[in-house]
Amino acid sequence: MTNLTEKAVLSDKDTLKEVIDCLTGHISIKTQGDCKQTDLFNILVAAASKANTIENTASILKNSCSGRNIRYHLNKFQNFQELENQLNQALISKLTRRRKKRKLKLAIDLNLIPYYGNPTKDEQDYIYRSQAKNGTCSFYAYASLYIIAKNKRLTVFYCWSEKILYKCSYYHLSFG
Repeated sequence: MTNLTEKAVLSDKDTLKEVIDCLTGHISIKTQGDCKQTDLFNILVAAASKANTIENTASILKNSCSGRNIRYHLNKFQNFQELENQLNQALISKLTRRRKKRKLKLAIDLNLIPYYGNPTKDEQDYIYRSQAKNGTCSFYAYASLYIIAKNKRLTVFYCWSEKILYKCSYYHLSFG
């Protein structure tokens, strides 16, 4: 019998396993050779969590794929809308049914990353024009939609696009 007064403890290793399981369950990357999908996600999550490069993270981790191999597999992504949808499904997959049915306090966070130069045709849909900042009016823009619960933010939607606010408001209305 478990003691209800004990607090559940989630270690770094447990958290990493949950994240990797969630990603592999929702995002399909065909890999080959020694590089497995879980290895690829391990390196990407480790690099992101430590604000490090893929190459440096791959060299630090034992028995992992090379940074070059990881980038080869990432370059296979051509349909970014599908990838965005898969990421958003992964984000909401862990929400409890109870949380989905309640009224929710939401927040939208718009992030602008300065873009310098002339965008290619492929980049054009991801460039957002705004008030001048850091010497440019062009930005890569992404938005995150959060549920606010117990003074914590839980990301449930993420998008890169010129039509960010439309996509976030549509997702807000269709959420659940």
